[in-house]
Formats: sequence, C-alpha cells, structure tokens
Amino acid sequence: MTENIDDMIEYDLRDRGVTDARVLDAFRKVDRKRFVPEMSLKHAYDDRALNLSHGQTLSQPYIVGLMTQALQLCGAERVLEIGTGSGFQTAILSVLAREVFTVERVEFLATTAEDRLLALGHKNIRYHLGDGSLGWPEHAPFERIVITAACPVVPAALKEQLAEGGKLVAPVGDAAEQELLVLTRQGEKFIEKSLGPCVFVKLIGAQGFTNY
Repeated sequence: MTENIDDMIEYDLRDRGVTDARVLDAFRKVDRKRFVPEMSLKHAYDDRALNLSHGQTLSQPYIVGLMTQALQLCGAERVLEIGTGSGFQTAILSVLAREVFTVERVEFLATTAEDRLLALGHKNIRYHLGDGSLGWPEHAPFERIVITAACPVVPAALKEQLAEGGKLVAPVGDAAEQELLVLTRQGEKFIEKSLGPCVFVKLIGAQGFTNY
C-alpha cells in the first residue's frame, strides 16, 4: 500500500516513465484522496483503479499520468474530456490547460464532481451532462481530447472536433481489453501511436458501446 503522494509520484509515475515535470507537479497539487470514495481512502495513493458509483471507476494514477503526459500540454490548450467521473483527471487537466470542457453521462457523478472541483478552486472548467461519444460540438475545435472510457473505435464525432495538429488520447478495443492510442490530426489524416494495453469501463453512447 502506497502511503503518500510523494511515493506515488516517485514509484508509480516517474519510475514507470511519466517524467514530464509539469504533469508530476500537477499530481502534487491535486490530492487524489479528495476524489476517492470514503470506503477506499486507505487506497487513495495506491496504483490501482477504485470503484465509484454507477459502475464507474477512478483510474489508477499511472494511467492518468500516462494519458496526461501523452497530451503534451503546454498551458494554452482547450481540452475536451469525455467522462468526468470523480473529477480527478479533470482537476489534473485544469492545472495544466487553459480551459477544460468535461462531459459526463451519469448525473450523480457529474454534479458531485462539479461541486467538488468548485470547492477545490478549479474555475477554468465547463461541465456538460450528455452523451460523451458525441463530444461537445458547440465549443469545438479542441486542441486536445482525452477519452476516459473504452471505445470500440474512436468516435467520428470526436475526431471531427479535434483541431488541426491536435492530439486525442483514448482506450480503443473490446469490452475486455483495450489499447491506449494517441491520435495526432494532420488535415483529414490521423497519425496513430500505441502506448500499450489497458482496461477501462465502456463508453456508453451513440458512437460508443450501445449496451451496458
């Protein structure tokens, strides 16, 4: 069991290849314990996914760090996040980007995360309750998009909302296992890179999985 933030950062992030100084600093500023259900507090800094309500999960720190590092944020970007969940990844993005647009389909998670993030002082976030597989076209294009749920394929709607030169990070595959992909837009082409295997809960929606 990992006892504190410093050990989590050193052994679960840095030692495994998450070395971006801005990303590591964001993990120091955003205490994962504030986003963990009370029954799981003793595991707040463990490198493991934790259960939330409504069948959703809080991803393990390493995966959050890996996905965030892959976005290559410099601070000026507008980021679209699909799957607000507990709000932990949202908070990390809030520290690193100019503005975050986050979409969640489960109302309880959406409202709880918004209340929590506002209480913690994260003011550069916009919230939307809806089908994340369709994105948030009213505010497109986005320089970065991160999908925090498994997709059978990267939704066409989200690829359309990615700005030229932008990056999209998503777990893509079947319900049992996915591959973490980074897509970089070059005109109508998307250059693809794999970061390895992963397991996420399913993205439910019109352009995601259609059943639970």
